[in-house]
Amino acid sequence: MKKCALLLTAILLVSSLSAVQLLFAQSEDSKFNGLHMNLGNLSRLSKAKTRSISPENFTGEKGKAGMAVEGTGSKAARDLGQGWKISPSVRIQPKQVFTLAEIQGSGAIQHIWMTPTGRWRFSILRMYWDGETTPSVEVPVGDFFAAGWGKYAQISSLAVCVNPGSAFNSYWEMPFRKSARITMENIDEEPMTLYYQIDYALTVLEPDVAYFHAQFRRTNPLPLKTDYLILDGVKGWGHYVGTYLAWGVNNNGWWGEGEIKFFMDGDTKFPTICGTGTEDYFCGSYNFENKETRRYQEFTTPYTGLAQVIRPDGLYESQQRFGLYRWHITDPIRFEKDLKVTIQALGWRSGGRYLPLQDDISSVAFWYQSEPHAAFPRLPDKDYLEIQ
Repeated sequence: MKKCALLLTAILLVSSLSAVQLLFAQSEDSKFNGLHMNLGNLSRLSKAKTRSISPENFTGEKGKAGMAVEGTGSKAARDLGQGWKISPSVRIQPKQVFTLAEIQGSGAIQHIWMTPTGRWRFSILRMYWDGETTPSVEVPVGDFFAAGWGKYAQISSLAVCVNPGSAFNSYWEMPFRKSARITMENIDEEPMTLYYQIDYALTVLEPDVAYFHAQFRRTNPLPLKTDYLILDGVKGWGHYVGTYLAWGVNNNGWWGEGEIKFFMDGDTKFPTICGTGTEDYFCGSYNFENKETRRYQEFTTPYTGLAQVIRPDGLYESQQRFGLYRWHITDPIRFEKDLKVTIQALGWRSGGRYLPLQDDISSVAFWYQSEPHAAFPRLPDKDYLEIQ
């Protein structure tokens, strides 16, 4: 009799546990908001609403795409009419700021595709979250997509893909709680044409989700015996997630002995994190040299790459130029109060001594943080941005 009672108690306990587990699983499923997607959660259902903004649906409204009767494709579609690729792109006039997207509600941008004409340094991409008046992203469009030299190079990474012929793709998740606004400013003297699509989800955000930021800088030439400043003045709680460098070399020889340094949470003279060399930070080694060809070896991987090497052509292309990216997706640099990021420019001189370089360096820093963010430094003017 005692054994039967114990057996019955065990069965009831297992049943209770199973019921609790089922309720917990259902509760967890109901909480899934459709963000932070990966192969591990791709089968999970959510109540997120998928929307997309493009020149064929400027508002992203449900059932409102492909309705244009005027646009850049109207002449080509004149025999076909509405619904036949009437508005695949926009033309942005000189000095015009064009609003690419204005979204109301809570959610996150999950993918951006675009292909801009003209000089990429003269098209300025800005993003604003939750009605802020100063942008959280302010970067020339080419540099934002790790293509700072204005020339195509394949990039096959998790965060950014650049595909033939000039297809820019961003997979950075960009959350917003009230609104999102994305603009493009054409600072050139000529009109530009932009094809683009912004894919996003309208959903509820978790309380600990931070906001996406990206900031551009350029120094040309770098003053002698100074570190290049990738990022400074960041205040708040967040984590640093990526670096893009467009590095133009003004000397012969190897240029990448410099160390990257992360100053965080009150660091002054010395940082908390100090790397061992430029190629080491970008997860390469020994000058990125292919020992068989005796040349720089381009590479593009999910987290890091030397995606672009522009070699002198013996005439007007006189300088060596490099495009490098490093995404801290699995190893973000976390800070609670403040952050500053620098990198040295070092080569070699006689006697086995380091040579401080005066190179042309542009950068984009990518990070997430709680708002409000500190004001960005003023973007360089058109002449200083220009690549020659």
